[in-house]
Parts: sequence; structure tokens; C-alpha cells
Amino acid sequence: MKKILITGGSGLIGTHLARRLQEKGYQIALLSRSPNPDHSFPVYTWNPDQGMLDEQALDHADCIIHLAGINIGGKRWTRARKKQILDSRVKSGELLLQAIEQRKLKPRAFISASAIGYYGAVNSDTLFDEAAPAHPDFLGQTCEIWEGVADRFEEYGIRSVKIRAGIVLSNQGGALSKLSLPIRLGLGAPLGSGSQYMPWIHIEDLCGIFIHTLEHSQLAGAFNAVAPEHLTNRELTVKIAQELKRALWLPGIPPEVLRFLFGEMSVMLLRGSRISSEKIREAGYHFQFPDAASALRNLYTKEQ
Repeated sequence: MKKILITGGSGLIGTHLARRLQEKGYQIALLSRSPNPDHSFPVYTWNPDQGMLDEQALDHADCIIHLAGINIGGKRWTRARKKQILDSRVKSGELLLQAIEQRKLKPRAFISASAIGYYGAVNSDTLFDEAAPAHPDFLGQTCEIWEGVADRFEEYGIRSVKIRAGIVLSNQGGALSKLSLPIRLGLGAPLGSGSQYMPWIHIEDLCGIFIHTLEHSQLAGAFNAVAPEHLTNRELTVKIAQELKRALWLPGIPPEVLRFLFGEMSVMLLRGSRISSEKIREAGYHFQFPDAASALRNLYTKEQ
């Protein structure tokens, strides 16, 4: 299983994961909507909206890691945006399966990104594990349909893994830069009450979980990719401020302000529950950064 095809490989996670896999001796190829002859990996083009796929990419597919999907937090959730979010995840996976079936190929594994949004944007005392049902809100239903495509690979006889990622902490952009900026400016504050949980994971551990499930052929199904430490928004905000040596003096940002700024998407900021990482740990994965203090120290040190 040396040839790995990554969809969405030019994004934050894909870029990092491709480098880590290359370091381990894997041959990497990317599927992208835009050709890039200057990329350090071979890039093949596709357009899931138009049903177009350069099938030469499948020659580099002992395993497929499926990360494609537009940023769920990039814009306000209009009806059209919601459709784009879902279609970008579902149509891309369906196109891959169709091409594999037509060529009668059998990659050894299909490892798909998913998200803890599977459990919904809810504030709950429940510690959600992989056996919990999808929540009947937009996030939960999107993840359920998204994962349903991965299940079809399983039905075709291909080992299927679904990685339900939490909030990814990286020093290359993403959530941490958005959380850090107001704190650096002296304007940091919890979001709403700050009591909502924010299941998080260091990008090294997220990539490590992808690689772990790739390299252990007995692993299949859904795995939560979140750190073992459970933190509320307030607690994570305090830890970021401590690492940055900044004071927090403002009260929490009122929920009404966040709803005005982000519309329905504000539920991602105002709601959250604890998510269990026990299953992936029992499967043999050891977290490099099990607590936020060590994760933040690592990421902010690399900035210097």
C-alpha cells in the first residue's frame, strides 16, 4: 500500500498529511480541481460537479484518502451554500466510486474525512462516542450523508474508515489563528457563555490518526479524532491567552452578536459537547499532544 491518492490535498490538512506520508516513504498523488505542474506531488484534475475525473489518478490509488469538501465555516449558511457544502463532499465520493467500479479496481482502503458535527451542534452532558446516532440538524445530517458514501465503498468490498475530526489546531491557519488574533490584540473573550465544549485536535495527531488507520488493516468504520482532554470554549480561550501571555478582560461576546455576524452558522461557535477519543486510543493510537497546554506550546513555538 505505497501509492496514496489524496483528494483535497491542497488544503490545510491535506498539505500536512501529504508531507507526513511522504516522509514515511509513501508515493503521493493529488486530485485537484486545478492543475498545478509546479506542485511537489503529481496532480490530477477532476470536477465532481461535472462528473469529470482523470482516471490516470487511480493508478496512484493503493489507498484513497478523501478530504475534498468546501470549508463549512467559510461563508454564511444560505440555502445555496448548504447545498454546496453537501454536494462537494457527496458528489466527489460518488464520482470516485463510480470510476473504481467502472475500471473494476479494488483499492485496499478508502479513508474519508468526516467531522464531529455528526453529533450535532448541541450543548449536552452526554459524552458522545461513535455508537451515537447522527443528530437531525444540518451538521449531523450532512455528516451522515457524507459518511454514507464511504459506507458504499465498504459494500463494494473496500475497507472503509471515517475520521470524525474535531477543531484542528495548526500554526498554518485555520481555527487557531482565528481564536488567537483577538487575544493577541487584547480583545479576547469567550464566545457566548463560554460553557460550550470545543473538541479539538493538534494537526499532527489528526494526520497521525489518518496514518494509523491506513497502516492497520483491521481498522474500519468511524473513529473520533479529538484529543482526550475536554475543554470548554472559556477554558480553551484562557489557555491560549496564557500561552500568548495576554490578559483577558472582556466579558463573553453576546450570542446575539455572533448570530448577527454569522447567522445560522453561529451554532458552530455557541454549541458543543464532549466527544470521546477512547475508540481510537483502544485501537493503538497514542496522542502526541493529549492536552491543550502542550499542543499550544508546540504550535506557538514553531511560529517563532
